[in-house]
Amino acid sequence: MSLVRLNIKGISYSQTQNGAYALILSEVDGDRKLPIVIGAFEAQSIAIALEKEIRPPRPLTHDLFKNFADRFDIVIKQVIIHKLVDGVFYSSIICERDKIEEIIDARTSDAISLALRFQAPIFTYKNILDKAGIFLKGNKEPDELTDEEEILTEEIVVEEDELLSSENDYQRMSLKELNAQLEQAVNNEDYELAAKIRDEISKRN
Repeated sequence: MSLVRLNIKGISYSQTQNGAYALILSEVDGDRKLPIVIGAFEAQSIAIALEKEIRPPRPLTHDLFKNFADRFDIVIKQVIIHKLVDGVFYSSIICERDKIEEIIDARTSDAISLALRFQAPIFTYKNILDKAGIFLKGNKEPDELTDEEEILTEEIVVEEDELLSSENDYQRMSLKELNAQLEQAVNNEDYELAAKIRDEISKRN
């Protein structure tokens, strides 16, 4: 079976599952997206890895794993989402130490969090993408979307609207207020909020 490389397109808050997020992966050489439901902690960990300028005051679990692996010369070479059963994705982490390769089973959210920290590529099999991949708005006409696809695109549109609203709020703040908000968000370990505030600060510098 052929492998398809994936990139992370974004994270959207799920309007249908309380406390859950939709991690959106996109195929590198195509238009399909692969939505994966993940928890709040995993979404936060992935967001921190994407926003490299934000450093938590204490290492999170995935940061600790990265530090541990670095200390013992363990490298993650790639992550493969290899199975989909009853809506649950299963992944493998391909590791290497002393030129010996090992395959470790992992939750997909954990595997992707670690892949980001090791700058390792993420893959899935073509048959999984054929089964679970969808086209979001812009790739399909509205009347061509299935119910599941419509729900997912609505969630992403809502997330974008909420982000725009919060950005407008930050635009009205002074740099001093923004820096205070940024410090508070980091201390509260709300790294998604910290990333939004940092982006507003960066626009002014």
